[in-house]
Amino acid sequence: MNKHFGGVIWTNHALNRLRDRGIKQGDAWAAWKRPDQSRYAKNKDSWIYYRTIGNQKVEVLAKQNEKREWIIVSVWSKSIKKKLEQNPSTLTTLIKKFFGL
Repeated sequence: MNKHFGGVIWTNHALNRLRDRGIKQGDAWAAWKRPDQSRYAKNKDSWIYYRTIGNQKVEVLAKQNEKREWIIVSVWSKSIKKKLEQNPSTLTTLIKKFFGL
């Protein structure tokens, strides 16, 4: 793990979270650099960046220091369970309604 990977500063906390949670530093960097979504985290004066990689949603908490350098503060991931959407056909819907199923 590199404290200056990707041209940003990684805190010891973030590097420890990567190790503890088995997240690749490159995946966390990709979530920050090219997120699917982001939102402002008011209580931390930071941003949370999200990116789906495989079946994981990688989330990165980052902020800028007084020199306007980006600092990766923390990293975590959430497992994504893809739901199989079943759209019943019109015929199936009518049959179920007719027979009270």
